Amino acid sequence: MSSAPSPVSELDHDLPPTPESPSDPAADLLTLSETSDGFEAPEGAEGSSDPDAAGKPQVARWFAVQVASSCEKKVKATLEQRAVTLGVDNRILEIEIPQTPGVKLKKDGSRQSIEEKVFPGYVLVRMILDEDTMMAVRSTPNVINFVGQEERRATGKARGHIRPRPLSSQEVNRIFKRSAEKKPVVKVDLAEGDQILVTAGPFKDFQGEVIDVSGERSKLKALLSIFGRETPVELEFSQISKQS
Repeated sequence: MSSAPSPVSELDHDLPPTPESPSDPAADLLTLSETSDGFEAPEGAEGSSDPDAAGKPQVARWFAVQVASSCEKKVKATLEQRAVTLGVDNRILEIEIPQTPGVKLKKDGSRQSIEEKVFPGYVLVRMILDEDTMMAVRSTPNVINFVGQEERRATGKARGHIRPRPLSSQEVNRIFKRSAEKKPVVKVDLAEGDQILVTAGPFKDFQGEVIDVSGERSKLKALLSIFGRETPVELEFSQISKQS
């Protein structure tokens, strides 16, 4: 299965409410269109299988699947193996974890290249939806459910069945484009209130307290004691080290 970009739609009603903060990747999933015309396979990729019973060609579409926290890679690897074992690898065609490049700043000031998940807790699957492929996905360890629409039961208070909803081509393209174009994010093991030592620049050997961290700018603000007064100073991540 080839590696490609990534997507998602409205959330499973069985799941806990998702924060609506624009900075929360899960909240972005709530904005996905309810109109799902599906996403046909990109040029050069197999996008359909044998015709169904009615003689209509079956088209592979992208679906979002919610998984247990931090289990995205494990689910991807397991589902790829299960698809082959269960004989549905001709219908489960791609499994993607939307990611963007990132940089992690270590305590010693060195940098490590990392991949940041665009939608933590979700895996995207391009597949031909039928009973066999649905069962293969749902029964994979650490899979919670498809993102889709709940079909309410006619009677009783029990939760209904979740009907998987394919992503629209517009949303798929938007998510993949976002994943490909997003600027690297710098992650640093620093937070407001942490004590730091300045290791370079005009304030070398000064100690201070972090009051603000800007990962996108690779900078932070710290209060340094200068001439007996606490003064806010902006510093590069590369100019400081965290004190235990």
